[in-house]
Amino acid sequence: MKLRFACLAFFVSAFLIAQNPKGLDYFLPTDVSYNENMPTPKDIIGHEVGEWHITHDKLAQYMMKLAEVSDRITIEDRGKTFEDRPLLLLTITSPENHQNLESIRQAHVGATESGNANTTNRPIVVYQGFSIHGNEPSGANAGLVAAYYLAAAQGPKIDAMLKNTVILFDPSFNPDGLQRFAYWANTNRNQNLNPDPNDREYSEVWPGGRTNHYWFDMNRDWLPVQLPESRARIKSFHKWMPNILTDHHEMGTNSSFFFQPGIPSRTHPLTPKMNQELTKGIAKYHAKALDKIGSLYYSEESFDDFYYGKGSTFPDINGSIGILFEQASSRGHIQESDNGLLTFPFTIRNQFTAALSTLEAANAMRTEILDYQHDFFKQAQNEGSRAGSKAIIFGDEKDAAKTYHLAEILNRHQIAIHELKNDVTLNGKRYTKDHAFIVPKNQKNTRLINAMFEKRTTFQDSLFYDISAWTFPLSFNVDYTETTTANAGEKITSLELPTGRVQAKSEYAYLMEWHEYYAPKLVYELQKKNIRLRASLKQFSTNGKTYDYGTVMIPVQNQELSSSELYSLLQELAKDAHVNIDAVGTGLTEGIDLGSNNFRPLELPKIALLVGDGMNSYDAGEIWHLLDTRYDMAVTKLDTRNFSRADLSRYNTIIMVNAFSPLDKGQTDKIKSWIQSGGTLIAYRNALRYLKNNKLLNIDFKESKLEAKNISFEERGDFRGAQFIGGAIFNTKIDRSHPINFGFKNENLPMFRNTTLFVKPAKNSYDNPIQYTENPLLSGYISKQNLDSLANTVPLKIGGMGRGSIVALTDNTNFRAFWYGTNRLLLNAIFFRDEL
Repeated sequence: MKLRFACLAFFVSAFLIAQNPKGLDYFLPTDVSYNENMPTPKDIIGHEVGEWHITHDKLAQYMMKLAEVSDRITIEDRGKTFEDRPLLLLTITSPENHQNLESIRQAHVGATESGNANTTNRPIVVYQGFSIHGNEPSGANAGLVAAYYLAAAQGPKIDAMLKNTVILFDPSFNPDGLQRFAYWANTNRNQNLNPDPNDREYSEVWPGGRTNHYWFDMNRDWLPVQLPESRARIKSFHKWMPNILTDHHEMGTNSSFFFQPGIPSRTHPLTPKMNQELTKGIAKYHAKALDKIGSLYYSEESFDDFYYGKGSTFPDINGSIGILFEQASSRGHIQESDNGLLTFPFTIRNQFTAALSTLEAANAMRTEILDYQHDFFKQAQNEGSRAGSKAIIFGDEKDAAKTYHLAEILNRHQIAIHELKNDVTLNGKRYTKDHAFIVPKNQKNTRLINAMFEKRTTFQDSLFYDISAWTFPLSFNVDYTETTTANAGEKITSLELPTGRVQAKSEYAYLMEWHEYYAPKLVYELQKKNIRLRASLKQFSTNGKTYDYGTVMIPVQNQELSSSELYSLLQELAKDAHVNIDAVGTGLTEGIDLGSNNFRPLELPKIALLVGDGMNSYDAGEIWHLLDTRYDMAVTKLDTRNFSRADLSRYNTIIMVNAFSPLDKGQTDKIKSWIQSGGTLIAYRNALRYLKNNKLLNIDFKESKLEAKNISFEERGDFRGAQFIGGAIFNTKIDRSHPINFGFKNENLPMFRNTTLFVKPAKNSYDNPIQYTENPLLSGYISKQNLDSLANTVPLKIGGMGRGSIVALTDNTNFRAFWYGTNRLLLNAIFFRDEL
């Protein structure tokens, strides 16, 4: 027994020493000397690297200090996060290169557009980014060491490297998440470091530090570019066209260290084979460096290069080489693992080692990698030339704003778009000049265009680390087809959101169709000012124009504002919401008259969003972001911990995102009573099982029957994995007369799905306003068994309870902020809740 305690004391003592290494010596290589006048991290932040988790403010402070004192470093502030933290980028290279930096950049980008690679003296460009997931902090903490090394190291080796390399150094991809996690880890740190995984230090409270302010996984936003952090880095990427981009992550505590390439069969077919060969070549440098310090690692056994919205894959469709690093996470300062005690400094050292091995590989393979980028765009240019006058047209004649936002994404990726010369009808769809754009295929980024617009339903592998489909015109629910540049007008150099207007002043009423994306924003603003509004349940015509289901009528009389004040307000709001409003002078129409009971009053939404333990933070964040930033709608984030004592009478709408058992029996009884009193509950995904199990809504699930025939024990994991719907796009047929579908102009609606919840349709067709078609797959992977199960099922179930209602959706209609096409389903459930 004494021997056992003695051994335990020895090992704990040894790792506590490792946890508090003597300065930077634990991390730094010894084959260079270091400038004693260069401030170390401790000189500025007040503690050794790895002793505490770096907070973003201190990280930024150190980066700014290095830029101030080092002639190798310049720094730029590219904007702010939602929490007003700076989005910093350091440019690190030799002092001589800094004197000609813009010329170097122009020559580098020019090589992607000319017939001459000119690799003799041109530096390679490496973008190094850290900790896009805030609770994977070893990357950002390794950035402290890497920045110091690049500023302070001296000798022929570092001089040659800086001469031949321009490093774009992004110290924190996710400042808000990093700050949130550092607060957690530091406030729960023990003076006597405790490796017990049950300690509170290693179990963050909801929602954790992984995500940004609105709880988005920002490593899925490289292609959609919906968040400020993403917009900054994408702008930097396209400005410089780096040759290599590294993305430093963490994984489970019991793992080791991973570097790419990933599983070969899960690489997107549009990625050139040479990209993966070069990735393998770079991997040899990682292996050599990690061998030297005795760290375990693996490659080609996990992860993939399929979805182009990730940091390690986005570069691959843009002529660059993306590299993912995954380090086993200590999730705090020291933790037990299958590989022994895992210390925070150890995780930092591995990340730092990989950062240096990347630069070593870049220098050794400089000419080869520069040639690859040149050849990538040369081949893309040839592909574009073969496309000739082919182009893609997209648009929605009823929704200019939604169409604009798709064009906005293309513009951020430097894809050339053109105006539509004249109105045109193609394949039965009408495209109008102010509501459509044309994308020529013959341009530099033609491969990226293919990646964003393609529909793919056949795959080499059936397993995906992320989604298998992201077809952008489907996600925006816009019409699109192939056309020619003969229909193209001028190339757009400055993209602007269309300005809304009020047609004229009226003394009777105003009409606004519900098609435009920001129509709910205008309605909400009017409701906040106590303006009475009514919405049409039927179509009608007046003044030679047919108005669709859901048209909003704003009567002039008996309002709190005078007719002149109301007109001025509508002018202001129409401009801000980018919608057009018509003036009418009579209530007599062809169809329902304006005083008809088929115009139903609209009530001001009072919304609570359930958050906290048991709720999916991604799904909750997407809704919070949607309502808060796009529609300027107040939403109360109601934590499940406080639900029992919350006054639910303050709300007429409660949103419950993906959750298995979000509320206990007492809380469930409370929400039942609230619904019976007139409230509307909107529930998503697995919350439907909660509704069924607690008898809030009768849902008839269709269970998929899977049989594993001729599947070996070794293959069982792949078989089970192939039954997941990681993310694909499916076709539905909709009843446009149903209020849940108001504002959609087509009878088919593409929907994103990443669940295996299949709901049987109701017997009455009018109770199935949205239904999957017989052959619903539009793009992405789904097993045959699941596809058969999905056919003719419904993604929506609506039921009543007392004076209230429940709206249940199997699918996420707000996925990752770029599924503009189905956002309307949530808004309709909110605004037309009394008519569902």
